[in-house]
Amino acid sequence: MSMEKKYNNPTEATLDRIGGKWKTAILCLLAEQGAMRNGEILRLLSPVTQKMLSQQLKELEAERLILRTVFPEVPPKVVYELTESGWSLRTVLDPLCEWGKRFVKADKPE
Repeated sequence: MSMEKKYNNPTEATLDRIGGKWKTAILCLLAEQGAMRNGEILRLLSPVTQKMLSQQLKELEAERLILRTVFPEVPPKVVYELTESGWSLRTVLDPLCEWGKRFVKADKPE
């Protein structure tokens, strides 16, 4: 028996996959910066915790929106990047990220 979640509408399905405080931020960051290592993402998305970042990255990878590549080096090098499916969100993410930049800029006192 399949335990796949049933959705009532497409928006619900979309928000279930990319919703939340950090998933959208991670996707925007990878869309803007390209492939990144965990530490870089952690630093740029401060105050996200390592535990929360790891959880969100695993969920995005399970949704096939990001790709985790491990390079056989010592110490291991792990890089995250958008998949083709992740890049297809660009038409949604770009305006969302730009709106956020304007909102944050307008919110800062001069």
